[in-house]
Amino acid sequence: MTAKAPLARGLLGGPSRALSLTLAAPLSLVLLLHPFALVNADGHYSHGLLALAMWGISAGFVHGMGFEPRAQAWRWLFSPLAAWPLMGLGYSLLTV
Repeated sequence: MTAKAPLARGLLGGPSRALSLTLAAPLSLVLLLHPFALVNADGHYSHGLLALAMWGISAGFVHGMGFEPRAQAWRWLFSPLAAWPLMGLGYSLLTV
């Protein structure tokens, strides 16, 4: 068993998991309950940006619930380093 880097140990702790859930839950509720909040001035969705935001939400829930994928590629795709910026993108779509 190998020792984990300090950054990896910090991202596996409770506060970072709580942050992931705190960011993912409200954004997913907005997508489910009021999706028209994410349309642009023309009344259209940006499907590419929404797909990225939904990836961030998924990664936020995976990380926040404590699931750790075995494969390295999945670990990176569902890590908080991928989730937090993508959820930030989702929140920025709400303000535009």
